[in-house]
Amino acid sequence: MATPDLFIKNPHSILPALESRPQDVLEIVFPRDRSDGTWKEIESLALKNKVRTKEMQSSSGGNDRDRKKFGVNDRGGPVGGRESAHGALIRAKESISIEQSLKGINANSRGVWLALDCLQDPQNLGAIFRSAAFFGIRGMIMTTERSAPMTSTVYDIASGGVESIPYVAAINLQRAFEKAKEAGLWILGTSEHSKESLFQTKNDRPWLLVVGNEEKGIRRLTEESCDMMCSIPARSKVVTSLNVSVATGILLGHLTRPA
Repeated sequence: MATPDLFIKNPHSILPALESRPQDVLEIVFPRDRSDGTWKEIESLALKNKVRTKEMQSSSGGNDRDRKKFGVNDRGGPVGGRESAHGALIRAKESISIEQSLKGINANSRGVWLALDCLQDPQNLGAIFRSAAFFGIRGMIMTTERSAPMTSTVYDIASGGVESIPYVAAINLQRAFEKAKEAGLWILGTSEHSKESLFQTKNDRPWLLVVGNEEKGIRRLTEESCDMMCSIPARSKVVTSLNVSVATGILLGHLTRPA
């Protein structure tokens, strides 16, 4: 089944899509106020790439079809919680194969890859894409079942991170891990119950970091596939756990630090 087109609103997500795959930006609706420099860059690139554009209609303007398409009701107000009707209609970015993600790795490779085991909150997924892009992660593996879909929310929160990170949609995560190990990656799982501290982990090899579901963590079979497990030690007896996207940022920051 074809992936539906997405309507994204964050200009910091729209601009990277225009820069990397302008053919997949189907239409842009500009806000009436384009004083933001990012919107000006979008306007310039849209013109250069001949992307269809229009300006957001006033509350009395536009036809019924436009209102429905871009989230404006017949009173000019938001539909389904939209705050405004500016943004871009884009094709969803295609996933790649695990073989493509691991291409070119050898015994001397360095870097970090990331695997998400059944993450279900699209806001967490978007935040993790943003952190992954910030820290220069080389690729991401996601499960196809019991996982958050790649919605507009993910793209908007990622602020361009989706465009920066090649990702794999894996039907069988354990099989993907087998291929990763064959390529030379070491699998580092995470659990708040692990006695091994993240801060004892060295960044002396190519790591595939695994984070799990918001409530249940990584699954038993996933943990059994890991070479090592670690946790982020809490400094408080009151707050003893972190949101998964915050924890992932800390994990990635440590694993990508200068040797």
